[in-house]
Amino acid sequence: MCCSGFLKIIMFVFNGVIFLAGAAILGVGIWVTVDSSSILGVLSHIKDAPPELAQLANVGYLLIAVGSILAIMGFLGCCGAITENKCMLLTFFIIVLIIFIAEVAGAIVVLVFKPLAEDILVKLNENFVKTIQTEYGKYDEFTTVLNNTMQQLKCCGYNNYTDFKESPFVTSTELYPPTCCLKNTSACNLNTAQTEEVKGCFKALVNLIEENAVLLGGVALGIGALEIAAMVVSMVLYNNIGK
Repeated sequence: MCCSGFLKIIMFVFNGVIFLAGAAILGVGIWVTVDSSSILGVLSHIKDAPPELAQLANVGYLLIAVGSILAIMGFLGCCGAITENKCMLLTFFIIVLIIFIAEVAGAIVVLVFKPLAEDILVKLNENFVKTIQTEYGKYDEFTTVLNNTMQQLKCCGYNNYTDFKESPFVTSTELYPPTCCLKNTSACNLNTAQTEEVKGCFKALVNLIEENAVLLGGVALGIGALEIAAMVVSMVLYNNIGK
């Protein structure tokens, strides 16, 4: 009986964490979907973008779905443990098992299709630069979204300042975006942009991911361990109910 009470507490804590994580992911998903000035907003303006890349623009909806599932899963786990409801515990176990299998399959797919991702990035480079050269300074929506992205990542263009050379903005003003001259508070001209050589947004994004790779890996392993532990505890409680 004491062991059963202890497992209930563990189950409640585990699923409380899962519920809060789901609520947080749901909030981020809603923010990404509503905030068109994010980096995902830039992707929606790229012409002839690879279909695989275009799907990234829908990542907000994916986060909303994942957050909702996690929140429901946490709720079922908490209520099932407290009320000793077999149906809730079994439903919780099935959902966690499906998610765990999907995560493992996703990791395998990422490893297998890594070369394909490199090809997509090459195509993205060409299409992104072409979009900058035809739309930056001509269409306010794209210009604003790209400016916001460059300010957030402290970067300039996709590769560097050369991406803007033939853009309507540079052609009409003979100036470059302020983020291409971060150290200079005056007007950003060609000489200043060449001197500062601010890194491109692609490199800045890669650096950001690499700097947090260990953290992301640790979080992924922690989530996997939490899911396995939650499945084990839910089945133990399920078998003990009624004994």
